[in-house]
Amino acid sequence: MAANATRVLIVDDEENQRTGLASMVTAWGFIAQTAADGQEALDKLATFRAHVMVTDLMMPRMDGFELLRRLEAQGGGPPAIVVTAFGNIETAIATMHDLGAFWFLEKPIEPRALRVLLERAASQQRLADEAERLKRELSYQGVLGELVGRAAPMQEVFSLVRQVAPSKAAVLVTGESGTGKELVARAIHSLSPRAAGPFVAINCAAMPETLMESELFGHEKGAFTGALERRAGCFELAQNGTLLLDEIGDMPVATQAKLLRVLEDSRVRRLGGKGEILVDVRVIASTNKVLSEALKKNELREDLYYRLNVFHIVLPPLRDRLDDLPLLAEALLRDMNRKHGTKVVDISRDVMEEFHRYHWPGNVRELRNTLERAVILTGEGTIGAVHLPGNLNSAGAAAIASDNGDPACIRLRVGTTIDEAEKALIQRTLEHTKNNKTRAAEILGISLKTLHNKLKEYGAAEGEG
Repeated sequence: MAANATRVLIVDDEENQRTGLASMVTAWGFIAQTAADGQEALDKLATFRAHVMVTDLMMPRMDGFELLRRLEAQGGGPPAIVVTAFGNIETAIATMHDLGAFWFLEKPIEPRALRVLLERAASQQRLADEAERLKRELSYQGVLGELVGRAAPMQEVFSLVRQVAPSKAAVLVTGESGTGKELVARAIHSLSPRAAGPFVAINCAAMPETLMESELFGHEKGAFTGALERRAGCFELAQNGTLLLDEIGDMPVATQAKLLRVLEDSRVRRLGGKGEILVDVRVIASTNKVLSEALKKNELREDLYYRLNVFHIVLPPLRDRLDDLPLLAEALLRDMNRKHGTKVVDISRDVMEEFHRYHWPGNVRELRNTLERAVILTGEGTIGAVHLPGNLNSAGAAAIASDNGDPACIRLRVGTTIDEAEKALIQRTLEHTKNNKTRAAEILGISLKTLHNKLKEYGAAEGEG
């Protein structure tokens, strides 16, 4: 029998039925195994990778409904053809809708119909397997979801994403603003068994403290002033999917305690509600804060940190993977051309050299903003130096160069403007403080508000990572 023959698992408590079906599909060239109930089927699927499953609904110990529910909770099993007795068609249709069965057949089974359905279901499964294989191949070529990078630091990130995605473990993603932390979360979700479920993201830094709990856990009508109707929170909205808690270090400490309880019990209670709701959600958290400092300052609860930090992924800043600039630029240009209807095909060598000299404090987000501006100005053809913002030029590059490799010093050449010198000083100070803006403002002798205003003026992205 061919090694690539379709594998079929037949689940039925009636011995004559399952052995008869097994003999029939084997005669058609399929590889068949049998199970007497849902529990035996789960045990068989652990070692027998079926392309299709044919299952009865009414069985002792574990019936077909529970079998399909278990497989769905595990991320989905092979396409299932449900076999039902006459009079249970409505139940079978409901099973298809609620539990994702591929199709249903009435007993006694018509052989031609079964064979057609087996072939179609097997074809669907092979297409899904091929799509997964292509995803893996692309990741080794420098693309994983929306993430791009061939440099060693990014390949390490890709490897970690591939390893953790199939599990249910909580993930903590850290890195500077603009490095792509949400893209990592989306890649984990898309490669996980929950890919068909929702992906919900909440920015803890942008949410007022008074609304945070309502956004996370939901509320009942009348729970507080302005609660005019019942509203589901992010945990309910992310049921059977993934919830990203972006900038978790900015969540109020009181809310962190309630979040920890939900993570431990997998139950939420809406504000003003009396009962608890069971939730099945994979949680990914991200932050651009230095974790040791956040813990020391009590900005992040230690118990919550350990609950979230089951699997830690650190995203490198763009300055540590400048070899990825051509690949990133190519991917971003394609995206910008689609977005703006432009026909920009290339970046001049001079511009790419400037890109390599620049240290990208805003990381990939700053690169994206820079290219979007350049694409709009260029329209079609090649991006040249004239299309770059003022901070990306040779004078600016010279202004931020270190003195003999000393990161605590900067070298300014004649012709550097006051604005360029000021920007170089701020950027070098931020590098020295590892992007701790409060400490940088103290060193520079300016207020934190002034520092934020300066960074916005320079075009450095201040949004979440």
